[in-house]
Amino acid sequence: MDTSSLASRVIARERRAIAQAITVVENDMPEAAALLHELAPKLGNAYRIGITGPPGAGKSTLTSELTKTFLKLGKTIGIVAIDPTSPFTGGALLGDRIRMQEVSMNAGVFVRSMATRGSLGGLSSKAKDAADILDAAGFDLVIFETVGVGQSELDIAKAADTTIVVLVPESGDAVQAMKSGLMEIADFFVLNKSDREGADQAVSAIKTILTFRITHAENEWIPDVIQTVAAKGKGIEAVITEIERHKAYLITTNTLISKRRKRDRERIVELVEDLLRINFWSKERTDGLEEKLNVLSDKKTSAYAVAKALVSEFGKK
Repeated sequence: MDTSSLASRVIARERRAIAQAITVVENDMPEAAALLHELAPKLGNAYRIGITGPPGAGKSTLTSELTKTFLKLGKTIGIVAIDPTSPFTGGALLGDRIRMQEVSMNAGVFVRSMATRGSLGGLSSKAKDAADILDAAGFDLVIFETVGVGQSELDIAKAADTTIVVLVPESGDAVQAMKSGLMEIADFFVLNKSDREGADQAVSAIKTILTFRITHAENEWIPDVIQTVAAKGKGIEAVITEIERHKAYLITTNTLISKRRKRDRERIVELVEDLLRINFWSKERTDGLEEKLNVLSDKKTSAYAVAKALVSEFGKK
């Protein structure tokens, strides 16, 4: 595969090339690293938005409505929809594509569903590579929409510039969000389906919980709660206004640069750990582990000692 040619076509925003490039990184093909290296000079222009929250909160509907409004504002949007891994194929269940069909046909929108593939963060590491591809393709915005399974969604905060947590008025959501750690990662909240009973009480509950986060530090960002009825297109402009307000805050406080630098650092650490794991577990070392397990089962050593010996042997080679 000619990665230079593919990269050039991605930069030219050829839809087929973008789809092919994402497939290359998602399937961890040998050309993936070279392709991402070719695209690296074009990174850093797209603003990345994470949308997460409990199942049934209306994240896909909100994403679709935001996309429609962004299009009216002249923006181009890349969407990475993180789906539960199919138990049969290991691939993504394409529910998000079906729900977003109306916007996905627009030339200014590219939607890709990706499987979590067991990623503990809910956000597959390959989804971050997909976002880089969409960034290099010149999309103004990249939106991550996650499966919304509680604590495992915390990874989204590391991948996004602005993280939105979507909740609904039903009792217990605010408390559940606090327990799951979603309260800590949210740059602001969207209370969707706010035409339901209990919406005002839910907003009050969320704001009360947020008071415990306030440190009164200089230039501290205070998350707000925006009420929407995404299915009816209500409150969408207010969400976009809040995204822009948070972006302006990050820029004026120089937090955006440091946030992206931290993201790059964590990504490199993640890749190094992956490479070390791949290189470490050769067939010879796997066979050696089986031999050492016999010693461990005889209670003549400890698991820690076995691990330390394996690492020590690895360092000598």
